Amino acid sequence: MRTRVPHSQELAGDVRFCLVFPRESLSIPVMRRVLGDTLSRLGVDEGCISDLLLAATEACTNVLRHAGPGQGYDVVARVGRSRVVLQVLDNGRGFDPARMRAARRRHLVRHLRRPPVRPVPLLGRRARSSDVASLAESGRGLAIMRACVDDVSLHTGPGRGTVVQLRKRIEWRDDAPFVDLGASALRDAG
Repeated sequence: MRTRVPHSQELAGDVRFCLVFPRESLSIPVMRRVLGDTLSRLGVDEGCISDLLLAATEACTNVLRHAGPGQGYDVVARVGRSRVVLQVLDNGRGFDPARMRAARRRHLVRHLRRPPVRPVPLLGRRARSSDVASLAESGRGLAIMRACVDDVSLHTGPGRGTVVQLRKRIEWRDDAPFVDLGASALRDAG
């Protein structure tokens, strides 16, 4: 059962935590377990948790595949009254966004008949596994993240690493510890 926290129960703070992982594939299921359990114990609705975990998994997978050399990566979470903000940070090689846009334009000119990476059926609703399976194998991570959360932003630069920020409006379970705390609980994250 889901419960929206009314504005009259505005939350006074937010819950923040940081998870630090080595850059190895075993870190991803550990991240999913720790992040999922933490959000669940806070009382976040299970559907919201599933969406956040899928988006965070994609972001962490991108760190392992694309960040280049680096010791580890961080997952930083802020849980507020109506929103969760997750950041996946790496200290890898980063990239020049302008060069990526130019490369994407060149790729599109060569492949005009190729279907888009982010199909229209994924916009504005939760992705089903059949929707995700229909996407091309490479390049679907951002589309999956965008299908699962309300906002995805990338901050990067050559040699500066990358920060992927995921924002999602959340709902609370009826038994969430913060639902009945009124004005003394959480404020809105980010």
